[in-house]
Amino acid sequence: MPSLEGATAWINGSLDQAKRDLDGAPVLIHFWAVSCGICKEKMPQLNELTSKYKDLGLKAIAVHMPRYEADTDLDTVNEAIQANNISEPTAVDGLHKLRDAFHNEQGWVPVYYLFDAEGKLRTRAAGEFGVGILATALAKMFGAQAAAA
Repeated sequence: MPSLEGATAWINGSLDQAKRDLDGAPVLIHFWAVSCGICKEKMPQLNELTSKYKDLGLKAIAVHMPRYEADTDLDTVNEAIQANNISEPTAVDGLHKLRDAFHNEQGWVPVYYLFDAEGKLRTRAAGEFGVGILATALAKMFGAQAAAA
């Protein structure tokens, strides 16, 4: 899993906290933007998935990746975090260092990266159907654990 170094701000947590919490855990990293309609539309499904697998050890990190000047206003980002019930630590990628670290050269949002407990990428999915692909990957990753929960 790439480093989370380079964020211009953190909301709902810090880089140090994220590093501690993510060590040895399966991790979902999701990129979104205030200006992304699909992100807002899919956020309830994403929140449902992260909640479902949280007790099985899944950790989540949101990465707000500004696409336009209006996306850089931290008050607007905070409002969007509240409105979309984003409770996980959120990195603000104002310099696009995380975008580059995750090889998201096209600047896709939403895009989801699922890593196993060893930090190996299990799936990457983007766009309108990304949450569905992610749901399938999570069910496969957690298998019998998920069925018993």
